[in-house]
Amino acid sequence: MATFIPLSPMEHLQLADASLDGSQGSNRAPLAQLQIAARTDLEAVRSFLDEYSGSPGTQRIYTKECERLLLWALAERRKPLSSLNRQDFEAYLEFLGDPQPAERWCGPRRDRHARDWKPFVGPLSESARITALAALNSMMSYLVDAGYLGGNPLGLIRQRRRKAAQASMPDLKVERFLDEEMWEALNAVVEALPRDDSSEQDHYERARFIAAMLMMLAPRAGELETHGMNSFREVRGRWWWYVLGKGQKAARVPVPDDMLAALRRYRLHLGLSPMPSPTEDTPLLLSLKGRRPITARRLNQILKDLFAAAAVRLEATAPHKAEKLRKASAHWGRHTSITAKVDSGIERRYVQKDARHEDARTTSLYVHEDDERWHDEAQKHRLNWRSNKE
Repeated sequence: MATFIPLSPMEHLQLADASLDGSQGSNRAPLAQLQIAARTDLEAVRSFLDEYSGSPGTQRIYTKECERLLLWALAERRKPLSSLNRQDFEAYLEFLGDPQPAERWCGPRRDRHARDWKPFVGPLSESARITALAALNSMMSYLVDAGYLGGNPLGLIRQRRRKAAQASMPDLKVERFLDEEMWEALNAVVEALPRDDSSEQDHYERARFIAAMLMMLAPRAGELETHGMNSFREVRGRWWWYVLGKGQKAARVPVPDDMLAALRRYRLHLGLSPMPSPTEDTPLLLSLKGRRPITARRLNQILKDLFAAAAVRLEATAPHKAEKLRKASAHWGRHTSITAKVDSGIERRYVQKDARHEDARTTSLYVHEDDERWHDEAQKHRLNWRSNKE
């Protein structure tokens, strides 16, 4: 009789059966090639996730996707991750679009330690499946490079799907940003925050500083969680923000005077010196309870609340913008900054450096000028759609 596999988070998963723990997986590489201290699939996956300890946001996403695949392999395919083949991955991608049986796999969001925790809230959208595919391919490639797996059966699927997606999609512009009216509504919400006691004042000053960082430096939420005040550094009279970004790539972004002023204000409110020293260990964004950094998840919730309040301000005059604001997340702040820099006339190559885009084509997705001229032309050359006799 087959062993029942409970659907529990990875940290609670225990496999006594050697046929399922991956130690005898059919896709295991020869032990002589092993470069990591991992005997089982769980240990190998944890080794991969440990590589992202400096990027908590990315680590959370990768943990979720690796965990889902691991549980599915065990519960549905009755085999370890290290025995999955190309056909298994094809089946898994279909499963992501409709996790069945739903009563076992899906449920409301719960804390990972809750008894009724489920791996899924519901079926994944096409874009979410593409994200899952990218995360899993990163894991599989790592395990091949680490000498744990003999090959990556997901690679061919990834290439095929990526090429199909690229062939079917037009050159779309980035639309998940706040325009000037929406950003002004957000600023109005921040300035309207109560400041009657020290806790409310702390919340206001932090929200004000967050808005400045988002608009002027285009950070990712995870970067605001992991970086400290000492990431601001002065070189030859000019201040730069030194950031370890996506893919652990080091970069620096010029800090304009308005951002410096916002930094000084926030630091003075916290009782710190006007500018940080290279050895200071104060986090960029502090919890209201102590000196701990806030998480990317908490940052996103703070911004969600502010966006929702801004949406209320625009409901009567611009309901379509209010609806867009209610869908906004922390990452929209990065898109807003890059779009605003393009619109302001900053030279494109410098916007690319500010955004830390490897490919100039990525930056071009934020350029809306040609689209607006195109729309103006359509408006100027109006066509009769009704008979003149009417």
